[in-house]
Amino acid sequence: MKKKKTILITGAAGFIGSNALDYLFGKYPHYRFIVLDALTYSADVKNIPDYIKQSNRFVFWYGDVKNAKIVDHLVSQVDVVVHFAAETHVTRSIFDDSAFFETDVIGTQRVANAVLKHRARVKRFIHISTSEVYGTAETRKMSETHPLNPQSPYAAAKTGADRLVYSYLMTYKIPATIIRPFNMYGPRQHLEKLIPRFITSFILNEPLTIHGTGDSSRDFTYVDDLVRAIDLVIHAPGKKVEGEVFNVGSEKSYSVNAIAKLITRMMDHQTEKKTKHTTYALNVGDRPGQVFRHTADTSKIRRVLGWKPLISFEEGLERTVEWYVKNGEWWRDKVWMRHVPIETEGGKRELH
Repeated sequence: MKKKKTILITGAAGFIGSNALDYLFGKYPHYRFIVLDALTYSADVKNIPDYIKQSNRFVFWYGDVKNAKIVDHLVSQVDVVVHFAAETHVTRSIFDDSAFFETDVIGTQRVANAVLKHRARVKRFIHISTSEVYGTAETRKMSETHPLNPQSPYAAAKTGADRLVYSYLMTYKIPATIIRPFNMYGPRQHLEKLIPRFITSFILNEPLTIHGTGDSSRDFTYVDDLVRAIDLVIHAPGKKVEGEVFNVGSEKSYSVNAIAKLITRMMDHQTEKKTKHTTYALNVGDRPGQVFRHTADTSKIRRVLGWKPLISFEEGLERTVEWYVKNGEWWRDKVWMRHVPIETEGGKRELH
């Protein structure tokens, strides 16, 4: 008989969390899933498929990870905690950073504390960190030992959460694993992020807004590859993953300009017509706190868990473009949130 697990996923109405829930729910029909989500602007209960919401293996709790009573109650019932819940947008953290430190740091403390209290029950606690904790690369590829040099309020908040989980590892030996994903993309990602912003701008016949020269480059990884990594960590022997940090990325980087060109080519193919509008608009300065180069070194997770990315950037981008073309009803009421007004270092107000 297969061993049953109950998994708590915080933030599963968001982009990555909903993709993880969908994957794990389908792969493990004998598992139960509890979701805790505050349904902030970047989450949507529509991200959770109806077949999951209607299942007796699924429970949804509307609530905030900062609410210690709710978090403690839910963690007491589960075997695995996957902690996604966080504020995640760099530009929005420059606009107003208070929610980032409250949710990302204090919320993570609530979860870690509940895991500590119920460590006799909880066998695995996976904290989803981010590559933004590294700042701009000091080496060609960034391993888990790269210095942590956060360059934005968002990155600083996530660094605080990352190190908080590490402190619980060192002090209390909770069964925690930290995953640092590089830039993720795929279906259901909020329009404030680069790739969905470009795709929807194209669909709406608008120019593509590019920061600065467009030469900054990032490691972009399709969301399904991250979800597979999470699955491997959940089911690995404790001695392989407890107390460890794993990068998840593609080990390839693409500039903003290169992504704009790829999306233009794919959109021309999707719509069966050539672009008739200005493709690019280099009309804003570089974002404050901009990270100019990020490429993952994933040798550790490859060696320890046998993970590797399976979906190439072009294949993942094709899937993503197709999803946004076919799901306008999901994103059209979110268009107004694509840009955030911020004040630059020189005191100029720009939409980023």
